[in-house]
Formats: sequence, C-alpha cells, structure tokens
Amino acid sequence: MNPYERIIFVGESGTTRSAMGEAILKEYRLKRPVEVGCRALVALFPEPMNQKAAAVLISNGINVENHISMQLSAEDFAENTLLLVMEKPQRDKILEDYPQADPERVQVLTEYVGDELEIIDPYGGPLQSYGVCYETLNKSIKKLVDKLNEGE
Repeated sequence: MNPYERIIFVGESGTTRSAMGEAILKEYRLKRPVEVGCRALVALFPEPMNQKAAAVLISNGINVENHISMQLSAEDFAENTLLLVMEKPQRDKILEDYPQADPERVQVLTEYVGDELEIIDPYGGPLQSYGVCYETLNKSIKKLVDKLNEGE
C-alpha cells in the first residue's frame, strides 16, 4: 500500500535529474493522488530547468513549463512524504543536515525500486548523456509507479 501523499525528487541544484524525475512521474497515472515535486540540496537562487534536460523531456512529449528550482526545507519532511535522491551521498547529506529526516522516507530512487545502478548525472555532458539519463530515470520511475500502485 502506498502511504505517501507527496513524493519529492531531490538533486544537487534541482534543475536536472530531480527536475526530470518530477516531470516524468507526473506523466504516469497513480491509483491515488500524489503531489509530486522537486527540491535542491543547494539552490542559492531560483533557476529554470537545465536546457538540455528540458529539450530531452520535450522531445519525449513531456511538458516542462514553469519549473523553478527550490531549496529543500524542513517542511519537506512531513510523515506522508517520500524523498527520492539520485545517489547515496545525497541521501547521506540529507540525513546529516536535517535531523528531522526519517531514513525510511529518504531513499535512493534506484535502490528503492530494486535497480542496481544510480542515475548518472549528465550535467555538462552532450545532449546524448541527457537522453541516457532520461531513459534510465524513466525505467526506474516505471518501477516506482508499479510499487506505489501495488495494493491500491
């Protein structure tokens, strides 16, 4: 059963992998309503989505309008919220910096869904790297949707 009412993807800047994760998950139908968001570990100022990440999403038919990065905050640690990061050091940083974070509700996306590899950061790479990131994210998010819909 899915106990979560909110799912927040968390990345370094909130403009690439986590923003892509949010956009991809919003394309899927969940059996119960879930608010989907994206936060940054470091957002010194609001930024739009990375242009290459946006281009890959748009080419896959996903709307990316109005994305602005937001800093992770204490309000994001509600009991009904699952935080998904892209790599283990990000999870460790959250658990270290936010004492209110419950380790059960802060998960590495790929570990949470049973994939072996982490989602590689395409930042600074060619457009093709962002495409590979999208494909990997989409595969893991399909598994996430299945997991969230189980027992509903």
